[in-house]
Amino acid sequence: MNGNTETLNRNCDFRRLYYKGKAYKDPALVVYLRRNGAGLCRVGITVSKKIGGAVIRNRCKRIMRAAFRQIRPEIIGDWDIVLVARSKTQYLTSSQLTTVLTDLLQKAGALK
Repeated sequence: MNGNTETLNRNCDFRRLYYKGKAYKDPALVVYLRRNGAGLCRVGITVSKKIGGAVIRNRCKRIMRAAFRQIRPEIIGDWDIVLVARSKTQYLTSSQLTTVLTDLLQKAGALK
């Protein structure tokens, strides 16, 4: 991503967030997050096969990455974050998804 951000890749990291992290939900997106104590923000993006074909899923991932990049400078602290797309994600623009993500991260207390 950028700055002090890494990508979550390992299955065990995703599972840890699903089971021990706090979930914040919206019809378009679910955000799982948990403090990591590593001094950097790590993010993972998931889009289920239930959402469209490969082209739609890749578009959702691109839009979610772009939304996270815009919000990243405002995130305080060191978090592990997993963004999970829902069926309505495919119909949102980048700016709409940025608004949704900002609202969810504010509820979580992760933004300035």
